[in-house]
Amino acid sequence: MINDDTGKVLTIRGHIAEVEFLGTPPQVHQVLELKEDPDVKLKVYSSSGPSRYFCLVLSSADKLYRGSLLINSGKAISVPVGDCVLGRVIDVFGRAVDGGDPIEASEFAPIFAQAPAYDKVLAHEEVWETGIKVIDLFSPLLRSGKMGLFGGAGVGKTMLLTEIMHNVLTIKQEGKKKNTSIFSGVGERTREGQELYEEIKQRGLLPFVTLVFGAMGENAAIRFLTGLAGVSLAEYFRDKGQDVLFLIDNVFRLAQAGNELATLMNIIPSEDGYQATLSSEMAAFHERLVSTRSGVISSIEAIYVPSDDQMDHGVQSIFPYLDSMVTLSRLVYQEGRMPAVDILSSASAALNPAVVGQRHYETVVGAQIMLKKAESLERMVALVGESELSPENQLLYKRAKKLKNFMTQSFYVAEEQTGRKGVYVPLKDTVEGVAAIITGKYDQIPDTRFMFIGRAEEATNG
Repeated sequence: MINDDTGKVLTIRGHIAEVEFLGTPPQVHQVLELKEDPDVKLKVYSSSGPSRYFCLVLSSADKLYRGSLLINSGKAISVPVGDCVLGRVIDVFGRAVDGGDPIEASEFAPIFAQAPAYDKVLAHEEVWETGIKVIDLFSPLLRSGKMGLFGGAGVGKTMLLTEIMHNVLTIKQEGKKKNTSIFSGVGERTREGQELYEEIKQRGLLPFVTLVFGAMGENAAIRFLTGLAGVSLAEYFRDKGQDVLFLIDNVFRLAQAGNELATLMNIIPSEDGYQATLSSEMAAFHERLVSTRSGVISSIEAIYVPSDDQMDHGVQSIFPYLDSMVTLSRLVYQEGRMPAVDILSSASAALNPAVVGQRHYETVVGAQIMLKKAESLERMVALVGESELSPENQLLYKRAKKLKNFMTQSFYVAEEQTGRKGVYVPLKDTVEGVAAIITGKYDQIPDTRFMFIGRAEEATNG
């Protein structure tokens, strides 16, 4: 006998099930449970016809079969929130996956929520210093802003993101105001998640961090929802009056998971084969990551660039929501400069005198002009050698090499791999150092001395 709140499975395709409710229809985002086994859960995704619905299978589909009965729980997916999740690693259901005790929470937040109204959103034009020279100078992070780290496989996105989290939390925790960080691992390797957890724990930052993981081996439905679970946690701490640093690695996997689900539902694709709902999915994710009168959310997003092609539609769908863009280059990585940032392809909306100050702005413009001119000389140097350039071009080319080398930096989170002690460089020292290189103060110093130093003055010590 089928009750008003009971439905049945019509078809199963991977982790998408089509169900039918002849009685009271379920609402989008509500959770359905298998009558035979309540641990098998499905989430209502969209309507597929009269009295029919596409659902995401949130657990193993092995126990589902055509005609199996489902009960509408009447609830949406929620995650535990509060201090009980700080220092813990959880999954999209709020279950502990760090081997610790089960999480006991008195408050829960739904992972699907509306973005705040525009009149409640506050924008801050304040630079949040990271201590990483190339970012603070050329792509400064705004407090309450969004930064994207773009790069292909293996160029250092995760390491750079982890270093930013380390530096920001370490400096901010010295103040009296409590700050937290939420990390969402979407579609990344389990090994990387384990290494990140161990690094955060070793650095003493774990009490201020919550990690939500939906690893590469999880089904597309879980990966799709993991990012939203992290957003719900960030919103909770923001509304409690805290400064929240939200990090996600990576957003492209979020778009990719949505594409896999759309394919299983036979939805007609849009550009580049991506789902037609890609833009709305990116909007639903990003528009909740905003600051209000209660608190601040600043987000840093790692974005995988397939085949190093930034024109990929999945990558392009993320651009409109970012204030700062940091592009990691495989060529720079192969040259041994870390972080492997392509300076001329990186930018920030904060780069105007009203936000960063006149001195910072003029230094950046001067550095970009010099690097652009040096780039135009690269082919000539490759063909005939640096000595064949005019004296003026030789001087410019050497200064550009010093500047690029000065933008390298030793990271705290990579000390064991590199053997070099990590360094935090204040923005003021970075600006002064770059300005000195541009004006020729260090013309007599070999460019190799500028590799992996902190302040520019250190180049004179060798």
